[in-house]
Amino acid sequence: MMQSVTEIHCFRLGQHAYRRISLLSWLMASGLLCGAALAVFLCVTVWQSYDHTFTFYLKWQDALVALSAFTTFLTLGGIALIFRFLFALHSGYKHDMITLEGSLLTARDLSPLNLASIFWMMNSAFWCAVVVVIGLFPAILIGWTLHLSSPVLSIVLTTIVGILCLAGLAASIVAAIFIGIGCIGAFKSARNLGEAHRYELSSRTNVSVDNFELSIIHPGRPESMVDLNLLAKEDWHQLLALLHKRWIDTEKEWNPELGEEISAVLPEVEDGLLATA
Repeated sequence: MMQSVTEIHCFRLGQHAYRRISLLSWLMASGLLCGAALAVFLCVTVWQSYDHTFTFYLKWQDALVALSAFTTFLTLGGIALIFRFLFALHSGYKHDMITLEGSLLTARDLSPLNLASIFWMMNSAFWCAVVVVIGLFPAILIGWTLHLSSPVLSIVLTTIVGILCLAGLAASIVAAIFIGIGCIGAFKSARNLGEAHRYELSSRTNVSVDNFELSIIHPGRPESMVDLNLLAKEDWHQLLALLHKRWIDTEKEWNPELGEEISAVLPEVEDGLLATA
């Protein structure tokens, strides 16, 4: 009885791309570590500079300590995400970034744009924290209005500031909710960062190539966008040739225009390459 052997083609992250993205990742992690150290220093310095007796209003030092502590937490979280990406990057370099096994395609998104996504995620969370502090600013002003020399002016201004506190508190609560949602999203993103996604190449799968970017969409699976420039040149030549052959074998069911898209990416390749691959 004859058994067919399925060929497995593995394409690893190029050495130049691996070194470049690793360097960017380490530089970003180092910058965040310096930011975390600065935030800790500011938090400790301010904490030791004022009295901690209980008051019915918020001290500006309390707000600054809270913002510094959150910034420390945020930067350490960013460093953790970068380390997760570095682990995936190493796997893509040592093992595989894209694997084609019969009708199965496994791909990792190891683009340096992942670092930009981490930065913008942190940026959004930081400014949400700033909104929380700004929303609590009227509560800080109460400490000033209560100590005015004029009793009448003190009562009037404290009442006005108290009303503003309600509006500010609402804004702070909304911003805090966004921070909580962002933390949950960051946890899920950390699990998917550079993770290998597996797709069955069938009529339900859409595979396209646009400007050296391979896009794979399959119902029920995360969409993958793979930058082919991260592969060695001979590897993405071979990958596209194999994809073209599989596409022909499946009667062009993935994407009717995939052949034209591959030809547009590889205009210098001889016609026989795709025909005989």
